[in-house]
This record gives sequence, C-alpha cells and structure tokens, in this order.
Amino acid sequence: MFHIDWLQFTPLPALAGGALIGLASGALALGAGKIAGISGILGSALSDASRRTRPQGWRLAFLAGLVCASFAWAMLAPVPGADYSAPWPVVVIAGLLVGFGTRLGSGCASGHGVCGLSRLSLRSLVAVGTFMSTAIATAVLTRHL
Repeated sequence: MFHIDWLQFTPLPALAGGALIGLASGALALGAGKIAGISGILGSALSDASRRTRPQGWRLAFLAGLVCASFAWAMLAPVPGADYSAPWPVVVIAGLLVGFGTRLGSGCASGHGVCGLSRLSLRSLVAVGTFMSTAIATAVLTRHL
C-alpha cells in the first residue's frame, strides 16, 4: 500500500511540479497545437505501432521524458516516508483497471483537469466532477465507515 508521512510533506516540490505540468501542457498546446493528454498520447503511439506505422516523434519524446524524469526524480529526491510495498500482481491489476477507466472516460483525471478544464470543455467538467465525487465517496467509505 502507498503511504506518505504527512509530517514530512513539503508543498514547494508539489507546487513546482504542478507549474511544470502547466508549462509543458501550455507549451505543447501553443507550440504544436496538441493536447497533452497522456492517455491519448500513449494510446495514439500504441495504435500507430500496432498498425505497424511509426509513431510521431513528438509522442515518443514526450513519453520518454515522462519516464526518464520520473526515474531521475525518484533517484535524486525520493518521497519522504513513501512505502511501495504492494505486491506486483496488485499493481498490474490496478494499472489495467486505470487503463480501462481512461479509455472509458475518454482520458484520465489529470488530463481532463489540466487540459480539458483549461479549454473550457463541458465533457471535462463533467468528468472531473465525476472523478472527484467518486474519490471523495471512496475515501469516506474506506477510511471512516
């Protein structure tokens, strides 16, 4: 189970990360006219590969940057008090469920929140409202009842 020691939580790295996500999604939208929805970028790259066509280079570079930056951050500044002790089968099943949910919801929660809401998308507003209310209900049920 993933656990964070909230006594050691520092908001500045979270704020910096959020600002970088906003900058990257804004730069991609303004510079290339593309939406930085990770599930869409990954899905398009995989569908291109399955059709045996070469995925667009920007998609591969964007995905590689996400993976490399995540590993670099984990090595240089690990989350204080983080515990990654979930068994691999649970992690794989959870990942598949998240992947199914992103296809069903036409994008992930952060993609709808960062990219969709900034474009004033009604679909993203409904999606974010659904995600947030479900998350709140789940937290209440699992933690307090």
